[in-house]
Amino acid sequence: MRASFRLGRIAGVPVGVNWSVLVIFALIAWALAANQFPRSYPDRSPVAYTLAGLAAAVVFFVGLLAHEVSHAVVAKRNGLTVESITLWLFGGVAELRGEPRDPGAELRIAGVGPLVSLLLGAFFGVIALLFALVGQGGLLFGAIAWLAGINVLLAVFNVLPAAPLDGGRLLRAAVWKATGDRSRASVVAARAGWVLGALLIGLGLWRFLSGVGFGGLWLVLIGWFLIGAAGVEERQARAGSALRGIRVADVMTPQPQTASADMTVADFVDHYLFAYRHSALPLTEDGRPTGLVTVDRVRGVPADRRTSTTLAEVACRADDLVLARPGEQLNDLLPRLNECADGRALVVSDDGRLTGIVSPSDISRAVQRGSLRTPAGQRGK
Repeated sequence: MRASFRLGRIAGVPVGVNWSVLVIFALIAWALAANQFPRSYPDRSPVAYTLAGLAAAVVFFVGLLAHEVSHAVVAKRNGLTVESITLWLFGGVAELRGEPRDPGAELRIAGVGPLVSLLLGAFFGVIALLFALVGQGGLLFGAIAWLAGINVLLAVFNVLPAAPLDGGRLLRAAVWKATGDRSRASVVAARAGWVLGALLIGLGLWRFLSGVGFGGLWLVLIGWFLIGAAGVEERQARAGSALRGIRVADVMTPQPQTASADMTVADFVDHYLFAYRHSALPLTEDGRPTGLVTVDRVRGVPADRRTSTTLAEVACRADDLVLARPGEQLNDLLPRLNECADGRALVVSDDGRLTGIVSPSDISRAVQRGSLRTPAGQRGK
């Protein structure tokens, strides 16, 4: 999930927000200000309802950020690299490089997020209780009570044993511990995610068709997301099993043909497009990558603008490039390949010079070959 804009760094990790957060933020603030608060606390001004709704929504997302930051902090303490944290429509995601080294690390990383949400719920719950004891049961009490409930609900939902929820990670840790097979544990957690998604879709459709309200459609949307994400996780788990032990250097195309950022799109089409078999060319300066241009990006340039448009203007920018080292495990690279829309990684040496390129077809061939290997436990039988 790509961030639309950056908020800065927390605990040394870049934090960003996807535009879809604005949608859910507006829905939460509107639901509180236009429905829940006026119904529970009548005779307040519209301004008061609006301010309370906006404040509650902001604090909720701060709590959601704390949930994700806790994952990042514990992951770093367990030896993983945290690339970024992004808030989006369905909550947040901490992007980790690599995999936990053992089930215990998986358990700690996954479990801390729901624990933080639960503690936040308890914190706001205690404050709401104190307000009630002193007779302050107004709009502020309502906002705090809502924050208590929503954080507890977030914690409970996240521990459901289904990927990609935190509970799915906890389930994976348990199966991994019991079987000693991380790939099998990942498949089990992903299939549990598919089942939970199907149940939510069924419940949502039943609620909507029963006339309960449009909340059922929200359950359908969440269920649809869970099924899609669970399917991706299962495919990644199976691919990861096939690619275990394979390095980036084993699959990359070494010393790829490069192009200059100053070249026009017209020159690229006339002199490079048909001269080389690859559909992507890195842009370099002094041997170091500065961009990546692909046929798909060139195709988007109108014919009458190709002579005046440089490759630098259409290329995947340097900041968006996925860079890898030759000795890096291919499994560690896979989660980062969606950072640039072109789905490729440039391989660089320790001094930053380009040494190779990894394409989706390279990975596909590696998966096909890796799947033919005999598992270690079956050799000699």
